[in-house]
Amino acid sequence: TDDNARALLVSALLEELGNEESLELSSRYLAFIWYAFNTKTGRFRNFMDYQRNWLEDGGSDDSHGRALWALGTVLGRSHMPALHSMAGRVFEQSLPAILGTTSPRAWAFALIGIHEYLGRFAGDRRASQVREELSTRLMTLYQNNRTDEWRWFEDRLTYCNAALSQALLLCGQSIPNNAMTEAGLESLTWLTTVQRSGAGHFVPIGSNGFYPRGGERARFDQQPVEVQGMVSACLEAYRVTNDPRWRKEARRAFEWFLGRNDLSLPIYDPTTGGCRDGLHPDRANENQGAESTLAFLQALLELRLAENTFLTMEAPTQ
Repeated sequence: TDDNARALLVSALLEELGNEESLELSSRYLAFIWYAFNTKTGRFRNFMDYQRNWLEDGGSDDSHGRALWALGTVLGRSHMPALHSMAGRVFEQSLPAILGTTSPRAWAFALIGIHEYLGRFAGDRRASQVREELSTRLMTLYQNNRTDEWRWFEDRLTYCNAALSQALLLCGQSIPNNAMTEAGLESLTWLTTVQRSGAGHFVPIGSNGFYPRGGERARFDQQPVEVQGMVSACLEAYRVTNDPRWRKEARRAFEWFLGRNDLSLPIYDPTTGGCRDGLHPDRANENQGAESTLAFLQALLELRLAENTFLTMEAPTQ
């Protein structure tokens, strides 16, 4: 379900760029997410075996949040009525359960989806209430953990870090709440500093140990999902501030896929269209999984959509 949610989100971005095959893709991934929803628990199941049996009654908090992110994006961006009916029903039924989760990343994923959804359905009081509750939780985490030396939501940097900052930026602008906007920008600014090498290229927090406060940061294994998250968050920071340095930060992160990284090795593979699963201390991971390939595609599509918007905004008036 987690990967199908990523694919559904990418399909929605493809539609926005005018790809004619996106409806078929979106229908397929949305059907999987619909099938994954457990009406008895209000949660999404995540893992299915090859005989199409579900392996649990409810998946992880993060998979639930990511499904809401994808559904909200379809409802907010797609112009396909056939998708809206199904996506709307699942979104409405699955939204309450996010309040019972404990993962800050699940909250952030859901908040991004709610923001997309409210962009079209601004009068939905229930969605607005969930946004208020989850954004307050994130803000409280930040206030409780932030110091001048450690400007972050938790006592360690782990995975999908930039999504936390992005969620606060979105909420700060849409609620509106200036303190959330400031916290989103401050935390993202600090994260960009932490994830920049002395040579100037992007270095995501490694998954082999992460980075506990006061401890040693893991340099490897570097994973594509961290890069996608950074691209998305920096593009949002640019929309909020209009500061061109955020466009540069988004591009700096994306160039990691193309070889501007610690080993100067390309992670994106143009011969297959896939993306390698990560960067080890001595080599790139040759496996090209769904999560990694979709992370690359999402980052690429978001950059293209953003560049189209920037060019429109910057075009001289006649």
